[in-house]
Amino acid sequence: MAPKVLISDKLSDAAVQIFRDRGIDVDFLPDVGKDKEKLAEIIGQYDGLAIRSATKVTPTILENATNLKVIGRAGIGTDNIDKEAASKKGVIVMNTPFGNMITTAEHAIAMMFAVARQVPEASASTHAGKWEKSKFMGVELTGKTLGVIGAGNIGGIVCDRARGLKMKVVAYDPFLSEEKAKKMQVEKVELDELLARADFITLHVPLTEQTKNILSRENISKTKKGVRIINCARGGLVDEDALAEALTSGHVAGAAFDVFSVEPAKENPLFNLPNVVCTPHLGAATTEAQENVALQVADQMANYLLTGAVENALNMPSVTAEEAKVMGPWIKLADHLGAFAGQMTDEPITAINVLYDGVAADMNLDALNCSVVAGIMKKVNPDVNMVSAPVVAKERGIQISTTNQDKSGSFDGYIKVTVVTAKRERSVAGTVFSDGKPRFIQIKGINIDAEVGAHMLYTTNKDVPGIIGTLGQTLGDMDVNIANFTLGRNEVGGEAIALLYVDAEVPADARAKLAETGYFTQIKPLAFDVA
Repeated sequence: MAPKVLISDKLSDAAVQIFRDRGIDVDFLPDVGKDKEKLAEIIGQYDGLAIRSATKVTPTILENATNLKVIGRAGIGTDNIDKEAASKKGVIVMNTPFGNMITTAEHAIAMMFAVARQVPEASASTHAGKWEKSKFMGVELTGKTLGVIGAGNIGGIVCDRARGLKMKVVAYDPFLSEEKAKKMQVEKVELDELLARADFITLHVPLTEQTKNILSRENISKTKKGVRIINCARGGLVDEDALAEALTSGHVAGAAFDVFSVEPAKENPLFNLPNVVCTPHLGAATTEAQENVALQVADQMANYLLTGAVENALNMPSVTAEEAKVMGPWIKLADHLGAFAGQMTDEPITAINVLYDGVAADMNLDALNCSVVAGIMKKVNPDVNMVSAPVVAKERGIQISTTNQDKSGSFDGYIKVTVVTAKRERSVAGTVFSDGKPRFIQIKGINIDAEVGAHMLYTTNKDVPGIIGTLGQTLGDMDVNIANFTLGRNEVGGEAIALLYVDAEVPADARAKLAETGYFTQIKPLAFDVA
C-alpha cells in the first residue's frame, strides 16, 4: 500500500505533484491545519504530514496520529511542533533549513540599510507631503563594524554580503572554528568583545535555553553607544523591554526587527519608537523561498517514506539517500543486535556500549546507535523506533557510549553491542555479508556464524556429547522445524551455545521438554523483525 500524506497548509502545486509523481497518495487540505478538531479527527489516516506555520502539531494531535511517521515543515522554524511529544511518539520532524537561507539573509541586509538610513520613517514623512530632508540623517555602512551573532548557514551569507559592502565583520559563534572564520574572512571574537566593538549587531541563531535573551539588559548595556540592532532570526533572543529603554535613552540608535517574542505581534515595547523598523516575520517571504522550501519538504518526505533516507531531521540523525542504500543492511544488523541483547536481559540496563570495527566505523554512527538502542528498547516498548528509542533510554538513565576502530579481524567490519546491568555484562556481535544479509558472529565471546531469522532459539550448556541430537529430537517431536542450526564453544568441555533458526516460535511445552533433559543452563526464544 502506498504511503499517504496530508498537506494541511498552503503548499505549491509543484510540491503536491512531487508526492504524486513518486507514487504517494496525497490529500491537499490547506485549511484543515487551522481546525484542530478536524485535524485530530483525520490525522490517523496518514503516514506523513506536510505543514507550514499555520498548523499546530500538539500532543493531542500526535495522540491521534496512529500511523504518522514523519512531519515535514516547509521552512526553518518548528516552534509550532511539539518535538518532544513527536519524538516520544517515534515521529521524525524535518525542516527545510536551506530553502530560504538567501532570502532571510537578504532581508537582514535590507533591514540594516533601512535602519541606517531611516527609510520607513522618511518614506512615511514624504508620503504625508512633508519634506523633512534634514530630519533623517543616516549613517554609511562602509567601514562600519558588523557583529554577527551566529555564523551558520544564514549568518554566513550575511557575513559574505557585509564584506561585499566593505564592512568589517566580527562573529561570535561557539561552533565556528578559527580555520572556518579565516576562510569566511571574518574575525572570530567572544560575545563581550563583539558587543563593545560592533556598530551594527545582527542575530542569526535558533532560540534555545542558551540563546534566549542573549541580548539581555546586561548585554545591551555593554554595547557601543549608537549601535543599531537587527533581529531577523527568532523572537526571544533580545530583551525587548530593555531594548526599548535603551532606544529611548539614546544608547541604542536604532533597531530593525522581523521577529518578536510573541507572534502575531499586535503590541510590543518596540512599536512606535523612533528609528525602529518592524516587519511581520517576512524573512522567508519571497516567491523563490516559498517555492524552494515547499519542493524541498516534499522531496525529503517522499525520500523517507519510500527509501528510509532522513534529511534535515531535528530529532534523529540524518541519513542521506546514498547512505541509506549502503547502510540499510547495517542499520538492520544494529537493530538485530540490540534486539538480541534486549531480549536476553531481564534486569535493568544501566549502560549500552557499542563498538564499530572496519567499514562500520566509517558509517553514520549516530544513525546506527539509534538503531541499536531501538532494538534494545523494544523489549520495554514494542512500538519504539529509531526516533523514540534515545528518548526512552534517556528517561531510564541509560548511558550510551561508542568506540570505533580500524579493521581488526577477518571481517571487513562488524558491530559489537554490550549491555551493562548491576549484575553482569552481555555482548553480541554481528556483520553484514556480501549478500547484504546480517549475521551474528559472536555471542558472549564465543564465535559463531548464524543467519538471523524471525524466530530463533538460544541455548547454553556444557560442551558435552548429545546436545545436537537432544535439540533436534525434542523439537522434531514437538513439530518444530529447524531451518538453520549454529553451534559454538569457548573451549573443549567448556561453555557452549546453540542458536537455532526455526520456522515458528518454539512453544512453551517444547522448551519445558528441553529443560527436563538437564543439559541446558538457559533456553531462550527470540524474535526478530526481518521484514
